[in-house]
Amino acid sequence: MMSDLDLVLYTKTGLGDGQQSSNPWLQEFPDPITRVTWDNYLTVSYEDAERLGLENYNVSNGALNGSYVNLSNDNSTIKVPVIIQPGQTPGTVGLSLGYGKTQAMSEEMNVGVNAYRFYDDFKRVHKVTLTKVKGDHEFACIQLHNTMMGRDEIIKETSYEEFIEEDKSVWNPTVMVSKNHIETKVTSKEVDIWREFDRSTGHHFNLSIDLNKCNGCGACVIACHAENNVPVVGKEEVRKSRDMHWIRIDRYYSSQDTIRGDVEAKDEASGFREYRATQTKLEKASANPQVVFQPISCMHCNHAPCETVCPVAATSHGREGQNQMAYNRCVGTRYCANNCPYKVRRFNWFQYSDNDEFDYNMNNDLGKMAINPDVNVRSRGVMEKCSLCIQMTQKVKLDAKKEGRRVRDGEFKTACSESCDDNAMVFGDINDRDSEILKVKDGDRTYRVLESIGTKPNVIYQVKIRNSKKI
Repeated sequence: MMSDLDLVLYTKTGLGDGQQSSNPWLQEFPDPITRVTWDNYLTVSYEDAERLGLENYNVSNGALNGSYVNLSNDNSTIKVPVIIQPGQTPGTVGLSLGYGKTQAMSEEMNVGVNAYRFYDDFKRVHKVTLTKVKGDHEFACIQLHNTMMGRDEIIKETSYEEFIEEDKSVWNPTVMVSKNHIETKVTSKEVDIWREFDRSTGHHFNLSIDLNKCNGCGACVIACHAENNVPVVGKEEVRKSRDMHWIRIDRYYSSQDTIRGDVEAKDEASGFREYRATQTKLEKASANPQVVFQPISCMHCNHAPCETVCPVAATSHGREGQNQMAYNRCVGTRYCANNCPYKVRRFNWFQYSDNDEFDYNMNNDLGKMAINPDVNVRSRGVMEKCSLCIQMTQKVKLDAKKEGRRVRDGEFKTACSESCDDNAMVFGDINDRDSEILKVKDGDRTYRVLESIGTKPNVIYQVKIRNSKKI
């Protein structure tokens, strides 16, 4: 038992204070920090978890489980599951409001515990006692790894001082790969098994994501659900890694004090045993880590590995840069998902509409009013993924054609880029010489995730710059 702990009550980014707790999109929205859906929980520090013998662990299918505690004060006691949170100050615990609501709620939405029982007269901090109790809670968490383990081809970052003082070759070097088993390396553009075709005519769409501006708020995730009729699958399916989000926001902690330190530790390891030992250490987040968010959707690769393995040509490359899906052709082999290095394709294990087993937003007349008539509702047995909101780009072109004019820069949008308040996402036509996306694409900060494998994505990223200088 631990007493005299400071409890901080907070509102989650998605669900807020609970007024919208009957919205299934928000229930299935992953918390930006813990990546847990369909639950609230008590966050505790590494140190306090060790003292009480609390743990989080993965079961055989990868799903996350955690210990229970009794959280109590002078007036109330509730049983609540625990998430061990890197970066949390010892002696403090956190619990989100908005859950545990029972009135005017369907059975599927009745999740979590009511934290308002501990709320007292606008106080920021409440004194509580923790006692470990028997039992393990089943979480629905969509990200089961916490660190990048030094993989600097996923997220690139640099310090402000280095960005100002050093050449691009230091903080955003050109990716080099070997060719024909020769030790001398060449750029990834020189190694290709594909025959190029002319992409300079017509539209060619790119999406740029600035890691400096993304704060993990998740507006893009909900906007994508609403625009593209992405189904809500529920807690049990999320636990089986069957979430259907077309765009996700990966959250990475550093294992060392900094993410740059992780990369340096990996690069300094020599020999198989030392490398394995280093990788094992890098799997665990630091007690006081750096954090970075990265939105990930289909990369719409110009050389897409998914397209070559589909036996029925259900996925193919469009003339305007999109990797497209013909749903009525798909037979559900899932070869494309196996061959995608970015893990962004989703398989419909069930029919989620007009199915009482998934009684969320596609069964009743009120829920169906939110369905976008411009996008089909996919059925059981097909793959689905981000389309770069092709219905939105087509509408812009048709509107311009009716008005007898060219498309103006800034008219092309996707649901995610349009919903991003921080303008972290820029979408547009790189064949438009005056477009903002072209200026971003040719900038020094631009890089592509896993560029060395030669997929040539149309989704690009901007190097994250940290200003950590103490004033």
